[in-house]
Amino acid sequence: MDTLRAIAAFTHSVELGSLSAAARALGTTQPTVSKLVMQLEQGLGVRLLRRNAAGLSPTEEGQRFYERTRRMLEDYDEAVADAREGIQKPKGLLRVSAPVTMGQRHLNAMALEFLDRHPDIELELLLDDHFVDPLEARIDVSLRLGGALPQHLVARHVGTWPRVLVASPAYVATRGMPATPEDLLTHDYLRYASGDDGLLLDGPEGLVTVPVKSRYRVNNAVALFDSVIGGAGISLQPTWMVAESLASEQLVRVLPTYTGPVQEAHLLYAPRRHQPLRVRVLVDYLSERIAQLPRGAS
Repeated sequence: MDTLRAIAAFTHSVELGSLSAAARALGTTQPTVSKLVMQLEQGLGVRLLRRNAAGLSPTEEGQRFYERTRRMLEDYDEAVADAREGIQKPKGLLRVSAPVTMGQRHLNAMALEFLDRHPDIELELLLDDHFVDPLEARIDVSLRLGGALPQHLVARHVGTWPRVLVASPAYVATRGMPATPEDLLTHDYLRYASGDDGLLLDGPEGLVTVPVKSRYRVNNAVALFDSVIGGAGISLQPTWMVAESLASEQLVRVLPTYTGPVQEAHLLYAPRRHQPLRVRVLVDYLSERIAQLPRGAS
């Protein structure tokens, strides 16, 4: 039995939740991964995984073993990367997570450009508005927009964007253009579902809080954006989201001398002493490209 390969098969199976997913990550077949895990269990004399119709999960013994094998494989990867430093090209599988809208509008194109530059790299882009812990899900790099930054991860700042009030020309033609923040109280204000009532703006007179109420909330940024484009109301959006629509006059600025709280972006990844070359190259690339997203809006 190739013990290291069997340990890798087991560890990936736990992290990815299935033997087939582990096989894809390891570049092999599902029967091969199943055989490796079975040989590992036989060699240890304990059952490591529970298999059922819903998938698989580690047994109590398997969970304890996994905690050790995960760290062991990380140390092994670092040792290999250290030995090959300076002679290797970036290659292998990268798993990247990002919020849905940023992924659809910008990161997808960046990922394809990155693959063109690095033909020996494979990339999985996982789009999810819920935060995914890179260590738990075996994600190499996670893009985080706003929110608290986990203390157990490295957080590299890659962007800051103001938020601006926008509406469609049709909405403004029907309902009029607000002249002051207080005028927003008589308009339809659209917001993300998890947000609180009230709107904080920074303008010529400093900070002002407007107690707006929202009749419509939605937990998807694309749906919120489409609602604004469709004339449903006014919304506060980051400039990376609306710059093109403002330039094409699909949207117009509302109260252009006011902005909302900025949106911060960070790349999150594991705090390893020696990151694999493919991860370092990706982080550098995304840092450069994300920083180029529009920060201003006319």
